[in-house]
Amino acid sequence: MSMKEYQGQPYEQVVGHQGLVVVQYYATWCGPCKMLKPVLEALSSELTDVGFSRVDIDLYRNQAIEAGIKSVPTVVVYKDGVEVDRSSGYQPKERVASWLAQYQ
Repeated sequence: MSMKEYQGQPYEQVVGHQGLVVVQYYATWCGPCKMLKPVLEALSSELTDVGFSRVDIDLYRNQAIEAGIKSVPTVVVYKDGVEVDRSSGYQPKERVASWLAQYQ
């Protein structure tokens, strides 16, 4: 699976299915967000059973508010439709991979 860009569809379609879903909340003006994108894209091609999505907080402010996003980038992990963890700021690929591994 590759990383999907959120397009305004019902949010349950993004986070509501079984298994692990990783959502990056980002802004186009955010430097660390740009650095994190290739990390998550690489992981999305390696972890084929995990769903990866990105949400632009400026375009989809309501989703960001609903998710309680206070800074970007914030990565939220959902398991079977329920949030299980979140992390803010840039992290290198190895750290993100080991963080996600505990939920698989």
